[in-house]
Parts: sequence; C-alpha cells; structure tokens
Amino acid sequence: MPALDIIELNTVISVFGAFIVLFGFLSVKLKRQWYLGEALPAVFLGIILGPIAAKFIFPERWGSASPDQVSPITLGVMRVMIGLQLVIAGYQLPAKYVWHHWKEMVICLIPVMAIIWVTTCLCVLATIPNVSLLASLVLSACVTPNDPILSQAIAKGPFADRYVARPLREIISAEAGANDGFAFPFLMLAIYFMRHSEVPDTPATGGIVARAAEVGRLGGGPLLALQNWVVETLLYVVLLAMVYGAVIGFLSGQGLKFCLRRKWIDEESYVLFPTAIGLFIVGTAGSLGISDLLASFCAGCALNWDGEYLAETLRRHDEVNNCVDVILNFGGFMYLGAVMPWAEFHQPETTGITLPRLLGLGIMVLIFRRIPAIMLTYRTMKSTVTDWKQVFFFGYFGPIGVGAIFYVEHTRLHLMPSLNEADEGERVLLNAIAPVIYWLVLFSIVVHGLSVPALSLFYKYFGAKRITDDAVSVRRKSIHAPRPANAVEGDSEYFIAFNRFSRPVFPVDLPMSRAVTREKEENGSDTSSESVEEQWKEDQRGATMAGSQLGVPMSRAVTKESARSARSPGVEGIQWKDQRNTWV
Repeated sequence: MPALDIIELNTVISVFGAFIVLFGFLSVKLKRQWYLGEALPAVFLGIILGPIAAKFIFPERWGSASPDQVSPITLGVMRVMIGLQLVIAGYQLPAKYVWHHWKEMVICLIPVMAIIWVTTCLCVLATIPNVSLLASLVLSACVTPNDPILSQAIAKGPFADRYVARPLREIISAEAGANDGFAFPFLMLAIYFMRHSEVPDTPATGGIVARAAEVGRLGGGPLLALQNWVVETLLYVVLLAMVYGAVIGFLSGQGLKFCLRRKWIDEESYVLFPTAIGLFIVGTAGSLGISDLLASFCAGCALNWDGEYLAETLRRHDEVNNCVDVILNFGGFMYLGAVMPWAEFHQPETTGITLPRLLGLGIMVLIFRRIPAIMLTYRTMKSTVTDWKQVFFFGYFGPIGVGAIFYVEHTRLHLMPSLNEADEGERVLLNAIAPVIYWLVLFSIVVHGLSVPALSLFYKYFGAKRITDDAVSVRRKSIHAPRPANAVEGDSEYFIAFNRFSRPVFPVDLPMSRAVTREKEENGSDTSSESVEEQWKEDQRGATMAGSQLGVPMSRAVTKESARSARSPGVEGIQWKDQRNTWV
C-alpha cells in the first residue's frame, strides 16, 4: 500500500528545487532590475526553513544525526563551493592579469590585508569584552579576506556592467580570488603565537596540560612560533599551493590545446573543465594539507594564462559554468542560513557577547575594516583605482561571506583542541568564534546585498550615466532572451553590449590567442599577432553588420575613421583609443 516517505533527503531536495523554480520566474527582475542576486534571498529562505522556524532544513538530523556532524558538513560544503568558483574566477580574468598587475596584487595581499587584520582586531577588542588579544587576532583573521563569491557578484553583476569601470571590476575580482587563500598566513600567525605561548597550569592538577596532537598550548616561545609559521605556513601551505595550482592549471591548458587541435574533446567536456579542475584540486590539495582555495585560484589563472581558454568559451557561448556558479550559490547560502547559531548570539556570562555588542561590532567592521586600508594605499594603484569615488566603492564593497565560515570551521576542527581539553583562553575563543564570525557574515550579506539596490536608486535619482565603453556584439540566443545588462538592441541576431567583464586578451600587449586546427598547423599557417588579429576581425564581421544598423561601430571590426562617421545617436560618449580599434 502506498505510504508517505517524508525523509530528510526528500524534504531538502524538494525545498531546493522549489526555490530555484520560484527564483527563476522573477530572476531578471531580481538580478537585473532590483540587483538582489542569489545570496540574500537564499540566506533568508534558509533561515525560514531551518531549525529556528520550519525545520525543513535541519543538518543535525542528516545522516547519523550526530550533533557534532554539522561542523564537518559545513566545512566540506564551503570547500567545494569556494574551490569551484575560484577556478571560474581565475580563468575569467584577462590573460596574464596577475602578471601585468603584480604591483596592485601585492599591495592588496600584503599591506591592505595586514591593515584590515589589525583594524578588525581592534574592533573585536572594543566590543567583545572577554576575548584576549591573540584570540581577537584569530577572529579578525577569519574575516580579513573578501568573500570570493559575493565579490564576484559585485564585480560581474548587472550593476557593475552599467556603472563600474572595468579596471576596478577586475581588481575586485582578482583580489577576492587571491586573498581568500592568503588569509592563511594571518590566521596561522595568531594560532602559532597562541600555541607556543606560555603553557598555563590547570586548576585540577596544578601541572601543565599534556597534548597528544599539535594543538592547544605547546610552549616554546615566539621564536619557535615564527619559525614554524615560516616553514609550515608560508613555504608549505601557501607557496606550495600556488605552485601546485599553477602547474595543474598550466598543464591542463596545454592538454586542452593539444586535444582541441585534434578535435578530440567534445563541447560538454571542454566547458566543464574548470569544474573538474576545481573538484580535483579541492580533493588533492586537501589531502596534501595545502591551501586548496589558493591552489584553485592559481589553477584558474594558469588555465587561461594566454587568454585562449576564455576566448574559446566565449566563442562557444558557454553558460555551463555560470549555471554551476548559480546552483552552488543557491545551495551554499541556503545551507548557511539554516546553520546560523542563533542560540550563541547572546552569552553575556562567558564571552560577554550580546546582541547590541554584535550590532556595534558589525557597524564598526563595516566602517573601519577596509575603507581606511584602501584610502591609505590607493595612490599606489592608480591604474585600477583612479578617483575618490572608486576608492570608497572599492573600500566599502569588501563583503564577508562563506570564506569566513570556511576559516571558522577549519579553526575549530583542525587548529584548536576540543572544548573539553581547552584551557580558559582557548575556551573563550572557541565559544566566541562561531557567533562573532557568523554574525559578521550575516550582517555583511544583508548590508552589502541591500547596498547595491540602494546605490542604484541613488544613481538613478542623480542621473548617473551608464558606461558606454568597449562595445561588443552578443549573439541573441533566442527571441525570448532578455536583453543583457547595459546593452542596446542590434538586429534580430545580435545585441550590442558595453563594459562587459570577460575579455580573452589583455588590451595593450597581448593579441587574441586563437586555437588553430591541425590542418592549419600542417600547412604552416601564420599564427603571428597580425594574422590572429585579422582572424578576429573576420570573426566579428557579423557583429559589424549588426552594429551598422544602429550606427554603432563594433570593437576590433571597423577603422578609426569609420567609427567617427558611424556614431550612434542613441549611445553617447563612445570614443576610439587608437588604430587597434580598442574602445576606451
């Protein structure tokens, strides 16, 4: 006889599917007109359907239903979610971006992160009374990096297409991709100082605490802490992760070129390659004990080092990786809303945490965490941050998200002793780390998620002009497809879009790198910069025909003189830079 089978798996996948369906009905309104994105609605739905309310998503009841299983599940979800999207973020940057902008990257990863670490520590000390200095440094290290997922939404979303200059968008994306792994040195420096500080006596035995594993208080002093930090963290966890990710990404790119020339790889396998690399690196780097986050980003950058992989995905109109990105965002942020530790947000007798103190901490972190660091260093990044408006945008939009949750769970599971074995200082840290960091993540998702719609209303009220640089053709996939953000109608086949994020080559030095067929290699065809440029112009012939109907010249498709005579009456402020036909 048929019977209802309401188990956890059926409930979770039903809720997840229903949310994606309902969100999809209004996705254009939510994302392109209201600028909400996936994170904020998904977190709120996770809260509503989680243990605090409807109890449809209840991770403590999954699997073996052990109360200690939530932290390992959360860490695993965050690792996969971040690792895959960091590979995507890496290959979507222009070719050799980190090489051409090494100065900006170094500034963002060392002095800016160091200032953020210190200022956030001061904010924690000012609001959480019972937390020590070293514990505050651990807490602040968890929220030092920008969240790579929320930052990608800011850098690549519809609002940025319309109003944010491309150099600023690219440095936001690159910094968020790299600094999520570079938070390890700051976290481990605080952990090592705590671990090798003076060993306290225990009230029960009057002696030192014996530890079987290298966690907790081990003694040895600051010199030993610095020695272990340099060898174990900088050289092994960070440097080896960078090398490992770069090697995997570069070899994968070379293998793809080899198979592509021989037509051995099909459409699905080619566009799914970043997802496959992300899964491989998260698993292998985790097994090696190196930073899987940093390795994933380096692999993505190396995969598209010459710009060829991104160029080929654009020619194939790849939407697969964007779909993977959206599904991960939906699932990850719904899960995050369900595991919020609401009961720990008020513990005045142990850590001194109260809701008013957490609210004050969120406001202080929003103001002092990142904006002062960018204001102090932006003059050294003139190629990407050009005026005070961009300084405040770059400083304000440094969201805290799933990267911080990853560091929380990694610290609790792998870097600190259990609560029963911890001394008083460690116990305060273990009790404070979850409510403080989870609260800051929730605060950032809400505030930064609503800031973009508010800023859009502000721009519209004061008549801010959209950016009309770098016009490119976008093939219309269907007559029912909505117009891309910051685009105008071309003809029945094309849209004409401006200020697009993805571009396969660097605009000054690098020509378009194009995959050649085996026949061209056998015939000794010229693959120099000039011939590749001509091939690119040939590929854009359709775009030129579409643009001519509006009077809008297309990038790399017409000459400077024809562009001057073909100005579009409906699109203002378009100029040509040089004879290379690059929009500026």
